Amino acid sequence: MGRQRRKTRISSKVDELPEEVRQEVDVMLADTSNTYQHISDHLKKQGHDVSKSAIGRYAMRSNSAMQRLLEAQAQTQRLVQAVQQDPDADYTEAGMRMLMDGLINKMATAEEEFDALPLDKAGRLLASLSRTKVYKDRVRQDMQKKAELAFRELEADMMKVIRGDEESARQLKEILKRAKERMLNDD
Repeated sequence: MGRQRRKTRISSKVDELPEEVRQEVDVMLADTSNTYQHISDHLKKQGHDVSKSAIGRYAMRSNSAMQRLLEAQAQTQRLVQAVQQDPDADYTEAGMRMLMDGLINKMATAEEEFDALPLDKAGRLLASLSRTKVYKDRVRQDMQKKAELAFRELEADMMKVIRGDEESARQLKEILKRAKERMLNDD
């Protein structure tokens, strides 16, 4: 197989402009009444030879970066709100969901990378995801078994204490049953 080209950092004519000129381009791009040709002509009058195509590519990269930044800010804001609403919650799940969302978005836009991904590596990635799912399921089952055992032992110990009072024993069993159901059904 031939060598594959490695992605390098993109540098365009607009990126090479002095900072104040590039900021002026950003302001002009924000005003949708300015066409790429108008911006290119304006820069040429200032002595900077930048084509309308280069302006268009720069605008697309800038818009894409801004969109990613806005999405990250929105996700962070939602996580902060969740923390404020329930400070005792486990946020690893929320963090994993945010990471998964980012990975899914990355995969959805990575057609070229997937085309270049060797089949054996794709297989290893799939196997790794499968192992993670199996591990998560196994941990969940293990936690359920431990919770059931703990509830049985708690019930036996409490029944010894209130052995003579049948109504209290019945109420205790009902309380334990509801607590067990809530704990085991809480995802």
